[in-house]
Amino acid sequence: MKIATWNVNSINVRLPQMFDWVERAAPDVICLQETKCVDENFPRQQIEDAGYQTAFFGQKSYNGVAILSKFPITDVQKGFTDDDDESPKRLIAATVNGVRIVNTYIPNGTELGTDKFTFKLAWLQKLRRFFDESCRLDNNVLLCGDFNVAMDEIDVWSVPAWEGKLHFTKTERAAMHYVKQWGFVDAFRQINGDKQEFSWWNYREGAWQRNRGLRIDYIWTSPFLAEKCTGCVIDSSTRSLEKPSDHAPVIAEFDLG
Repeated sequence: MKIATWNVNSINVRLPQMFDWVERAAPDVICLQETKCVDENFPRQQIEDAGYQTAFFGQKSYNGVAILSKFPITDVQKGFTDDDDESPKRLIAATVNGVRIVNTYIPNGTELGTDKFTFKLAWLQKLRRFFDESCRLDNNVLLCGDFNVAMDEIDVWSVPAWEGKLHFTKTERAAMHYVKQWGFVDAFRQINGDKQEFSWWNYREGAWQRNRGLRIDYIWTSPFLAEKCTGCVIDSSTRSLEKPSDHAPVIAEFDLG
């Protein structure tokens, strides 16, 4: 089974590009972030016509997550159990072909020392608690999405340029490592070792052309599922398209037997 995660930065804007990419990459499951549309405007019919079932959780202009699958989607959870109607739409979980998939758009944080940065750290605490309370290490569990954190020095194009900046502060990285310490395995690192690749490049300053990026999009798995992982790549070809998302898809493959 091939599972992809992609921050599309508006599903309705990027839909033609996504369909072109799907035809080439042929993922079985696609986890989307920043869909940026209310559920009534999600392009459900077009996606289902392309052969994918859908589960989505969106809001106007911001955030939004979705799971698209060639397999049946069951046991869908939208948001944390203590979220209310005003909570940002940042998490959707579902079971697909025996894998519990948790798709997240982790808060950006905006600026150090702000309420939004505090919210990001609190959200990560809730994410760890979510796994402690609802998932098991000896099951097929997968966490993916735009984490808005570069985990390690190898995940940034320049440590001096990013030291102490949003997405690479010690505080954010520690909070994200706490989530990872639930027992997760980073699929990209499992397969590719210390290879340096990025998944996000700023639209400004020629970042894509100069390969000044960050790896902030991840697929993490439980140890049980990690044993079945046979590949993981970042498909940066989408970043060179006209009017692209600033993120590239990450794709992992699993032999589920």
